[in-house]
Amino acid sequence: MTGSPNRPKSSEPVLILGGGLIGLAIAHQLARRGRCVQVLSRRRSEAAGFVAAGMLAPHAEGLSGNLLALAQTSLERIPAWVAQIEADSALACGLRPCGIVVPFRSSAERDAYPTAAWGEPLGRAALEREIAGIGPSWRAGLLFSQDGQIDNRRQLMRALERACVALGVGFQEGAEVLAIECGGGGALEAIRLRTAAGEQQRLPCAEAVLACGAWSAQLLPQLPVFPLKGQMLSLQAPRQALKRVIFGPGTYLVPRADGLLVVGATSEPEAGFSEGLTPAGQRQLQEGLEALLPEAAGWPPMERWWGFRPCTPDQGPLLGASGIRGLWLATGHHRNGVLLAAITAELVAGVICGSAKAEDRALLEPWGWGRFQS
Repeated sequence: MTGSPNRPKSSEPVLILGGGLIGLAIAHQLARRGRCVQVLSRRRSEAAGFVAAGMLAPHAEGLSGNLLALAQTSLERIPAWVAQIEADSALACGLRPCGIVVPFRSSAERDAYPTAAWGEPLGRAALEREIAGIGPSWRAGLLFSQDGQIDNRRQLMRALERACVALGVGFQEGAEVLAIECGGGGALEAIRLRTAAGEQQRLPCAEAVLACGAWSAQLLPQLPVFPLKGQMLSLQAPRQALKRVIFGPGTYLVPRADGLLVVGATSEPEAGFSEGLTPAGQRQLQEGLEALLPEAAGWPPMERWWGFRPCTPDQGPLLGASGIRGLWLATGHHRNGVLLAAITAELVAGVICGSAKAEDRALLEPWGWGRFQS
């Protein structure tokens, strides 16, 4: 990744609308490129980056086409990105290249998987060697040793915040962005917000990044971004009980280094922004857990939570220029926000600073807003 944390700051600030993982990642990269940055965040704890499981799984997810290419590039750049964050924050991010196993009920299902060519095929015996105690209905699998995880909830988000502060990024926590104002010629002119004290303010600005996740369409109603609610839980497993991530149909198990096991996640498009846990959602997680790893059903429960993924009709992100000059888009990452954070930050910071390489501009091109405009 390009950029240096020691360059002098440009005096013209870039406002980051949203203090989740994507917003913080872009703020960090802009600050490394010498830009003055301010993050406006209503409530960072509600951001998808705080509730996601942190899988880095372009192959286990079975992605295809341009999205697979974008995700593979991000996966390649994540180690260097994490190294930057750790150097700037003096905190570990919890990156673990542990590999991911996708189980199947038959070898035919396995061989038909979109990304089967990138994985190591497993029969039942090999599947049992990789995942001791896996449920009896799984007869085959794919091992994607290049995929992994990062502890976004407990480590990455904290490290990114610390890195941003160390590079001089400003924060307004509890600031709810109310409107985006345009001037003559369709250029960004100001952001209107309500502070944590309830006061309304108008912040003149020439450049901003819309990174409000599932809430992005509340500021630009024409954006095709909608929430997809997901519920999750965690268990305390015996240390080293599970070394690989298990990516099953509808349920995945993500083992942290300290034995915490993250279990996710429901997909509830009908829920909108309805908060809270539901009996049906928790029952779905429990049933998926028991099917994948029966012994885990007896491990002590730790936490239960929910969040909202920002989705688009084609499940791809919205990146780059908007219809407003000076306003940039970085939203709609669906279930791949953690995986795509590194490449999103590099691409968006690159175009804002005019330093994006030709290959990065080519990666960005398919994800513009124009693909949804007739």
